[in-house]
Amino acid sequence: MIEVRQIVDPHHHFWDLGRNYHPWLSDPEQIPFRYGDYSALRRDYLPAEYRRDTAGFRVLSTVHCEAEWNPADPLGETRWLESVKAEYGLPSACIAQAWLDRPDAEEVLAAQAASTLVRGIRHKPKSAASPDAARRGGPGSMDDPGWRKGYALLEQLGLSFDLQTPWWHLDAAADLARDFPDTQIVINHTGLPADRSPQGLAGWRHGLERVADAPNVALKISGLGRPGLPWTLEANGPVIRDAIAIFGVPRCMFASNFPVDSLCGSFADIFSGFAAAVSDRPEGEQAALFRDNALRIYRL
Repeated sequence: MIEVRQIVDPHHHFWDLGRNYHPWLSDPEQIPFRYGDYSALRRDYLPAEYRRDTAGFRVLSTVHCEAEWNPADPLGETRWLESVKAEYGLPSACIAQAWLDRPDAEEVLAAQAASTLVRGIRHKPKSAASPDAARRGGPGSMDDPGWRKGYALLEQLGLSFDLQTPWWHLDAAADLARDFPDTQIVINHTGLPADRSPQGLAGWRHGLERVADAPNVALKISGLGRPGLPWTLEANGPVIRDAIAIFGVPRCMFASNFPVDSLCGSFADIFSGFAAAVSDRPEGEQAALFRDNALRIYRL
């Protein structure tokens, strides 16, 4: 079995709320959030805090994913992260913010791509609140021609795309992957299997199966918390194993989503749970899930 202390963490966040504006963290009113009350996150989270949380684990490198920084200044987060890395040695790379359907998308994407820290972009496409409400073709969705015009620029700039969307929109993601086969897509947070009912999990598996047919799509296994409940292997082990069975080991990677997932468990709880969920797999497969796939996909 691979030593679980050897980790590449391909999804975490930093923020300094005294210096920088993150609307969801800085504004008085909380936004609707899948984990419920997130007031515990309204504090600075920088490399010192991350290293405290990961103490005892050998984190070889990390990927910072855009943290809903001020949308009026998408380049500001990248510039700030460059200064953070210069001072603290982390993050190793980042997924930057860009708004693909804005008039300045081409300018912003080119500037993001010019940073040696940036590997890809995340822009959450418009989504419905439930499977029953899901419709194709709406403004700001993955079908929107204006959104796709911005997305089409990623390939020529050498950028990947981190996709955070509920599983009931993965049919649109499958079409996006087919239409842009040379752009790497990385689905965030396991496709968001929040509904753990038999019906909900069946829909989630179907969504993953559809998008997994596209070879240019990978999956980050993270974000498995549930409101008010602790992270447990009993609850999340079957989801982890199903996700890997659908996508295959070479296209999956474990990620912390810290500090967000600290609302559900410690870093040790979560990564020990990941390890237990795949403890029956060969050492090389475990190494791929914890380390090697992230190194390859994010070009670290």
